[in-house]
Amino acid sequence: MSSAARRLLLVHAHPDDETLTTGGTIARYQADPDTEVTVVTCTLGEQGEVIPPELAELAPDRADQLGGYRTGELAGALAALGGPGHRYLGGLGRWRDSGMVLAGHGTRAALPPDLHPRAFAAQEPFGTQLAQLLDVVDEIRPQVLVSYADDGGYGHPDHVRAHELTSAAATARPDVVEKLYFTVRSRPELDAGITDLDGHPGLPFRVPAPDELPSADAGDVTTRIDVADQRPARVAAMRAHATQISVWEYHETVAYAMSNGVAQPLRDVEEFVLVGHPDADETDLFDGIRS
Repeated sequence: MSSAARRLLLVHAHPDDETLTTGGTIARYQADPDTEVTVVTCTLGEQGEVIPPELAELAPDRADQLGGYRTGELAGALAALGGPGHRYLGGLGRWRDSGMVLAGHGTRAALPPDLHPRAFAAQEPFGTQLAQLLDVVDEIRPQVLVSYADDGGYGHPDHVRAHELTSAAATARPDVVEKLYFTVRSRPELDAGITDLDGHPGLPFRVPAPDELPSADAGDVTTRIDVADQRPARVAAMRAHATQISVWEYHETVAYAMSNGVAQPLRDVEEFVLVGHPDADETDLFDGIRS
């Protein structure tokens, strides 16, 4: 176990999820010498779509080399965020991106009908995956554990599985994990960012329609982490994930988009739900932690 007084473990489904949802938080706590930050990535993101045309042959329906390429992108992103510890769940390439199908309005996702034999979201290997995550928990002994809410943020089956595993790991190790958080984005925070983007000259992405992007009720948010100082690191990390994320900057405004070209605002706060404490009002993931 690390000698650091505070230990944070974040469980993410694919390369780029760590940056998109918790990049500022990773960078902020990684800069604290008394905090050890570790990121677990569950798949290589093999089923992702490829944005740059010159890299189109990496796609799963072509050369199927995207997963390997994204390991390099992830390494660059983690370096930009300060170099936290990192593990692939079960080892490099043990679990494959399950893919998704769009379901319903906007960006909602669901499990595809046909799964790869190593698909992360397949039901059968849950026990094996939990044992692998518990190995990491037992090694790191994090007081704070972070993943997604029960819908995975937007329904992606790999995000849902990461949620299930992280919740089960926290339940299995109550003597280790003192706080479990789910990363969310509140509707007021998202709407404020979209308002800032709307009408900006030169915005290369489409402004989202109402309720097109997933969000949480403001009342569900218990914890807001100020990551304004980490903005340069977050932008650099997003740029490292070039197959998945396009970034646009205009003075102090930053927007990004996935392969669908829908604009998303980069805000200077990252929001979380502290499980079991709906009335909490925090600005630090380690509030109340026994040192």
